[in-house]
Amino acid sequence: MKARSGKPSDDHTDSVLFSTAFAGQGVDDSMLVPWEARAVEVGAKRLPTSRGGKLLQGLWAKDKYMAHLDKDAVERMERFFEFAAVPSNRDVIRQDEYGNFMVVLLTGTIAVDRVQPWGEQLRLAETRPGDILGEMSLLDSGIRFSACTTLTDCEIAVLSAEAMDDMMTKDPQLAASLIALLARKLSLRLRVVSARLSDNQK
Repeated sequence: MKARSGKPSDDHTDSVLFSTAFAGQGVDDSMLVPWEARAVEVGAKRLPTSRGGKLLQGLWAKDKYMAHLDKDAVERMERFFEFAAVPSNRDVIRQDEYGNFMVVLLTGTIAVDRVQPWGEQLRLAETRPGDILGEMSLLDSGIRFSACTTLTDCEIAVLSAEAMDDMMTKDPQLAASLIALLARKLSLRLRVVSARLSDNQK
């Protein structure tokens, strides 16, 4: 991430809503798994923004919800994302950890699995390019609900809490639009997962 200058803004103080939210939950730095640490662990390789941004634009243009962000908005958003290639069979997100980033799958397939309290592992989904993972923890600073493991070599876009704060400061209208769309998609997905878990317990 780019270092902040430390100089106060003429009009406002830089927002730290997302990057400080974990402290409010009693989560200290030693408990938090940032993307920088996970990237090293899974052997992620940086993708050029030109490639990652083009993939993101194409996928979101075809998404029912994210298509509300026009091409100009997605182009403005690209500078806040990190783009990476991740090998197969790597845990991008782990269940029950604290992480301050979300992932957009650009190419490949990622499995979403949850280990139930009684020990059964349930596959909740096998995601497709364009799907968003981990946004719940980014929005509410809660613990990860499930594990997300690459089934194939994947290319991903990553948005961290710090980058979200940066977007809120530099392009607040864009940040507000993104948050609203993420909340809408998340609500829909939670309804599907809730129904799936209820059926599994019958």
